[in-house]
Amino acid sequence: MSTSTRELVNPPALHPAPGFSHICIAPPGRVAYIAGQTALAPDFSVIGGDDLGEQTRAAMENVRLALEAVGAGWHDVVRRTIYTLRPTEYEVITAAVEDVQGSDQHPAQTIVGVTGLAVEGLLIEIEVTVHLP
Repeated sequence: MSTSTRELVNPPALHPAPGFSHICIAPPGRVAYIAGQTALAPDFSVIGGDDLGEQTRAAMENVRLALEAVGAGWHDVVRRTIYTLRPTEYEVITAAVEDVQGSDQHPAQTIVGVTGLAVEGLLIEIEVTVHLP
Protein backbone atom coordinates (compact mmCIF):
# COMPACT_ATOMS: atom_id res chain seq x y z
CA MET A 1 0.00 0.00 0.00
CA SER A 2 1.20 3.47 -0.85
CA THR A 3 2.19 5.99 1.80
CA SER A 4 1.44 9.02 -0.41
CA THR A 5 0.09 12.04 1.42
CA ARG A 6 -1.68 13.65 -1.50
CA GLU A 7 -4.74 15.70 -0.65
CA LEU A 8 -7.85 15.68 -2.85
CA VAL A 9 -9.91 18.89 -2.76
CA ASN A 10 -13.35 19.47 -4.27
CA PRO A 11 -14.45 23.01 -3.35
CA PRO A 12 -18.21 23.26 -2.79
CA ALA A 13 -18.25 26.40 -4.96
CA LEU A 14 -17.33 24.29 -8.03
CA HIS A 15 -19.61 21.81 -9.78
CA PRO A 16 -19.59 18.21 -8.48
CA ALA A 17 -16.65 16.15 -9.73
CA PRO A 18 -18.01 12.75 -10.77
CA GLY A 19 -15.05 10.50 -11.53
CA PHE A 20 -12.31 13.04 -10.81
CA SER A 21 -11.12 15.60 -8.26
CA HIS A 22 -10.87 19.31 -9.07
CA ILE A 23 -7.59 19.69 -7.17
CA CYS A 24 -4.89 17.28 -6.06
CA ILE A 25 -2.14 18.64 -3.81
CA ALA A 26 1.11 16.67 -3.60
CA PRO A 27 3.80 17.30 -1.01
CA PRO A 28 7.36 18.06 -2.11
CA GLY A 29 9.25 15.06 -3.42
CA ARG A 30 9.94 13.03 -6.51
CA VAL A 31 7.49 13.17 -9.40
CA ALA A 32 7.09 10.76 -12.32
CA TYR A 33 5.41 11.77 -15.56
CA ILE A 34 4.03 8.66 -17.22
CA ALA A 35 3.65 9.02 -20.97
CA GLY A 36 0.28 8.46 -22.56
CA GLN A 37 -0.81 4.86 -22.31
CA THR A 38 -3.19 3.36 -24.84
CA ALA A 39 -4.90 0.09 -25.66
CA LEU A 40 -1.84 -1.18 -27.51
CA ALA A 41 -0.76 -4.74 -26.76
CA PRO A 42 2.97 -5.61 -26.70
CA ASP A 43 2.66 -6.66 -30.38
CA PHE A 44 1.18 -3.22 -31.23
CA SER A 45 -2.28 -4.62 -31.90
CA VAL A 46 -5.20 -2.52 -30.63
CA ILE A 47 -7.07 -4.15 -27.74
CA GLY A 48 -10.84 -3.67 -27.70
CA GLY A 49 -11.53 -2.79 -31.32
CA ASP A 50 -14.12 0.00 -31.55
CA ASP A 51 -15.25 -0.48 -27.91
CA LEU A 52 -14.29 2.65 -25.95
CA GLY A 53 -14.84 0.93 -22.60
CA GLU A 54 -12.55 -1.99 -23.48
CA GLN A 55 -9.89 0.34 -24.84
CA THR A 56 -10.09 2.46 -21.68
CA ARG A 57 -9.69 -0.60 -19.45
CA ALA A 58 -6.69 -1.73 -21.51
CA ALA A 59 -5.10 1.73 -21.35
CA MET A 60 -5.67 1.88 -17.58
CA GLU A 61 -4.11 -1.56 -17.20
CA ASN A 62 -1.04 -0.24 -19.02
CA VAL A 63 -1.01 2.75 -16.65
CA ARG A 64 -1.16 0.29 -13.74
CA LEU A 65 1.85 -1.59 -15.13
CA ALA A 66 3.77 1.69 -15.45
CA LEU A 67 2.86 2.68 -11.88
CA GLU A 68 4.02 -0.71 -10.64
CA ALA A 69 7.33 -0.26 -12.47
CA VAL A 70 8.10 2.87 -10.42
CA GLY A 71 6.81 1.49 -7.12
CA ALA A 72 3.63 3.57 -7.14
CA GLY A 73 -0.10 2.90 -6.96
CA TRP A 74 -3.38 4.64 -7.75
CA HIS A 75 -3.19 6.72 -4.52
CA ASP A 76 0.02 8.28 -5.84
CA VAL A 77 -1.51 9.63 -9.07
CA VAL A 78 -2.02 13.39 -8.71
CA ARG A 79 -3.15 14.25 -12.25
CA ARG A 80 -4.67 12.36 -15.15
CA THR A 81 -5.14 13.68 -18.68
CA ILE A 82 -7.32 11.68 -21.05
CA TYR A 83 -7.19 12.26 -24.79
CA THR A 84 -10.06 10.67 -26.68
CA LEU A 85 -11.83 10.70 -30.01
CA ARG A 86 -15.11 10.42 -28.07
CA PRO A 87 -15.04 13.03 -25.29
CA THR A 88 -18.82 13.11 -24.93
CA GLU A 89 -18.81 9.45 -23.84
CA TYR A 90 -17.60 10.52 -20.40
CA GLU A 91 -19.76 7.97 -18.56
CA VAL A 92 -18.23 5.07 -20.52
CA ILE A 93 -14.72 6.33 -19.80
CA THR A 94 -15.39 6.87 -16.09
CA ALA A 95 -16.97 3.43 -15.63
CA ALA A 96 -14.01 1.74 -17.33
CA VAL A 97 -11.48 3.76 -15.32
CA GLU A 98 -13.26 2.73 -12.11
CA ASP A 99 -13.28 -0.92 -13.22
CA VAL A 100 -9.48 -0.85 -13.09
CA GLN A 101 -8.60 1.60 -10.29
CA GLY A 102 -11.70 1.63 -8.11
CA SER A 103 -14.12 4.49 -7.51
CA ASP A 104 -12.28 6.26 -4.69
CA GLN A 105 -8.97 7.00 -6.44
CA HIS A 106 -9.80 9.92 -8.74
CA PRO A 107 -7.07 12.57 -9.01
CA ALA A 108 -7.38 15.92 -10.76
CA GLN A 109 -8.42 15.13 -14.33
CA THR A 110 -8.96 16.69 -17.73
CA ILE A 111 -10.58 15.03 -20.75
CA VAL A 112 -9.48 16.43 -24.11
CA GLY A 113 -11.28 15.69 -27.37
CA VAL A 114 -8.89 14.94 -30.24
CA THR A 115 -9.32 14.07 -33.91
CA GLY A 116 -6.74 11.30 -33.94
CA LEU A 117 -4.10 9.40 -31.99
CA ALA A 118 -0.73 7.94 -33.03
CA VAL A 119 -2.01 4.53 -34.16
CA GLU A 120 -5.04 3.96 -36.37
CA GLY A 121 -7.91 2.49 -34.37
CA LEU A 122 -6.96 3.95 -30.99
CA LEU A 123 -9.81 5.79 -29.27
CA ILE A 124 -8.15 6.87 -26.01
CA GLU A 125 -4.78 7.75 -24.48
CA ILE A 126 -4.22 8.32 -20.76
CA GLU A 127 -1.23 10.06 -19.20
CA VAL A 128 -0.65 10.53 -15.49
CA THR A 129 1.55 12.51 -13.15
CA VAL A 130 2.65 10.59 -10.07
CA HIS A 131 4.00 11.70 -6.70
CA LEU A 132 6.43 8.89 -5.92
CA PRO A 133 6.22 7.35 -2.45
